[in-house]
Amino acid sequence: RKEYVDLYVNYMFNKSVQKPFEDFMQGFLRGCPARNWKMFFPEELQDVLQGVTTFDWHLLEKNVMYRQYNKLNKTIRNFWAVFHKLPEEKKKMFLAFLSGSDRITGYALECFRFWIEDPQVENPDEVCPSANTCSFILFLPR
Repeated sequence: RKEYVDLYVNYMFNKSVQKPFEDFMQGFLRGCPARNWKMFFPEELQDVLQGVTTFDWHLLEKNVMYRQYNKLNKTIRNFWAVFHKLPEEKKKMFLAFLSGSDRITGYALECFRFWIEDPQVENPDEVCPSANTCSFILFLPR
């Protein structure tokens, strides 16, 4: 019985997917030659392909840049106070709102920068926050 189970497991996890995997690998290596991937450790390659999924949100706050604001401005202090009280899932939703993805791909959070900018509208109470996802800008009315 053990031999049957071993053969069955080998078939299911190895033999049955061998041809589709070889086809995938051939296509993948055509666009992304293996020599380019050898410079990464497995964890680094996962971050490059999948994106970083765990965040130090205080580091995100530290890396932000401001236009028409500074970090001591009341609007900014209120924003970060509320942000840090959000559950993890809502923080990731904010990241998706800001950047178009709830992950940071290709580089670490230490290198991720975004702007918080005052849209300078006449009546800020009538304007909702918005974002420019290409430039990583959060337009935050006062």
